[in-house]
Amino acid sequence: MNFPSELKYTEDHEWIRIEGDTATIGITDHAQNELGDIVYVDINTVGEALGKGDVFGSVEAVKTVSDLFLPVAGTVLEVNPDLDGEPELVNTDPYGRGWMVKISLANPGEEDGLLSAEKYQELIGA
Repeated sequence: MNFPSELKYTEDHEWIRIEGDTATIGITDHAQNELGDIVYVDINTVGEALGKGDVFGSVEAVKTVSDLFLPVAGTVLEVNPDLDGEPELVNTDPYGRGWMVKISLANPGEEDGLLSAEKYQELIGA
């Protein structure tokens, strides 16, 4: 499994990449592996200001539906348009083309409380 060291992680298995005052968010390689084949991504929160831990959408796999939680507070700017036609990108490229949303950060620095790649691997026993 892959755990890019430049990302931060949550106990709910989301990752976040900070670029200036914008963040890109998706689910981890571990999460997509546990979910199995992803068939649908449902995110309709564009324009909404959400708090840390709020649900920003859901992901549907063959056997289950799982909520997606925002790692930090922010306003949803964009949803990955490629996921409409290719939800399997979350399985094949979770840290690249399978990203889910971009947000503007409400509280820059809030990500400091998230897990490093090493801590996340400890959490999941990798």
